[in-house]
Amino acid sequence: MVVGDFAIDLDTVVIGSGPGGYVAAIHAAELGQKVTVIEREFVGGVCLNVGCIPSKALINAGHRLQAASDASTFGITTQKPTIDWTKTQDWKENKVVHRLTSGVAMLFKKHKIDLIMGDAFLKDSHSFRVIQKDSAQTYTFKNLIIATGSRPIEIPGFKFEGRVVDSTGGLNLPEIPKELVVIGGGYIGSELAGAYTNLGAHVTILEGTPSILPNFDKDMVALVLNNFKQKGTDVITSAMAKSAVQTDKDVTVNYEVDGKAQSIKADYVMVTVGRRPNTNDMGLEQAGIKTSDRGLIEVDNQGRTNVANIYAIGDIVAGAALAHKASYEGKIAAEAISGKKSAVDYKAMPGVCYCDPELATTGLTLTEAKDKGYDAKASKFPFAANGRAISLDETEGFVKLISDKKDGTLLGGQVAGPGASDLISELTVAVEAGMNIEDLALTIHPHPTLGEAIMDAADVAEGFPTNI
Repeated sequence: MVVGDFAIDLDTVVIGSGPGGYVAAIHAAELGQKVTVIEREFVGGVCLNVGCIPSKALINAGHRLQAASDASTFGITTQKPTIDWTKTQDWKENKVVHRLTSGVAMLFKKHKIDLIMGDAFLKDSHSFRVIQKDSAQTYTFKNLIIATGSRPIEIPGFKFEGRVVDSTGGLNLPEIPKELVVIGGGYIGSELAGAYTNLGAHVTILEGTPSILPNFDKDMVALVLNNFKQKGTDVITSAMAKSAVQTDKDVTVNYEVDGKAQSIKADYVMVTVGRRPNTNDMGLEQAGIKTSDRGLIEVDNQGRTNVANIYAIGDIVAGAALAHKASYEGKIAAEAISGKKSAVDYKAMPGVCYCDPELATTGLTLTEAKDKGYDAKASKFPFAANGRAISLDETEGFVKLISDKKDGTLLGGQVAGPGASDLISELTVAVEAGMNIEDLALTIHPHPTLGEAIMDAADVAEGFPTNI
């Protein structure tokens, strides 16, 4: 290892190349900054490599398998399909993940962004050291954006090894399990439970709170619970996981419900109880950067920490741990460094769960709107009355609009059903733009489309429902 190395001067440095880091780096370069990215593991971060993207690939594979298994509704007879798990995983890694991560690397090259692989440790507010396998180098910087992301939480009794895996391990199981236990029924747990259910596994979800997906309205969650029930997935709530006992062939999960000890045997157990910020052991205290009790870095509305030339974005700051939030904050930080007066505005932060059916929300829920003092109402339109949904044979769900009774201003919206992950963008734009219900009702939507349900929900809000 090199000792007493001479420091190399850099301009703007980004630590981490996930959705927050790589977007910040590219935008900073577009604004004329000379950018260097430090990455310790893989370009694209958790999202592109072992998170958002590969999970959606497996979810899609599960949907394809289900569609091939039974198309009798449409008069189509099929033979029982089989799945080559090795080929599925190869497609996920080499055709999906690699394509996107290599795309980020290409964009770095296009924008003349330097990439240094290694672990970064801050020495003070203007320098850091990068440790590699057999060497180390000190660098100085003018401005720094920390975008180090988060990692899965490991709970007592469930050390990540062997048949006990986190979400990363869950995406890379060597075979489709016959029995799978998922501890934690939030976004990640519910999505992967649904994926493996569709791929042929019997899944049991153990959730410590009274309900899975606590960030969504109960009428939305009810649709997911019903789908799980129809497919044989067991959902056990108020269940406290205690320990896992492994053998060469299986793992026994011990848990309690209402004080009563119970156990379940499975091929694997996946723990998805949340994530913690990657802010420890990187020298934040050496640079004088303030953090909360939870390890989150304190920032202002431009992502600036208490140290004027250092910024932080994504999972390591307060707010939802969402890739698109990190990307948004990355753009703001890059612009702040360039002297722009840009600031974050979380008026409408969309969130999506890719379960069956898809759930999406943006802006305020009805409860949140009332808590903020609005005289608000909810207006729903069911996909069961939408022509496109009927032709797709996907009629479960609804569009729900939250509006102010006084002037009709759209405060938020929720979509549960087909295409929810795409439809929520229109509602996000509408909330951000301060549109009202009449604006949506009078916007011409093409027919037949799922998007018409938004227009129809606006009609309901106006008191003139056309299609129900």
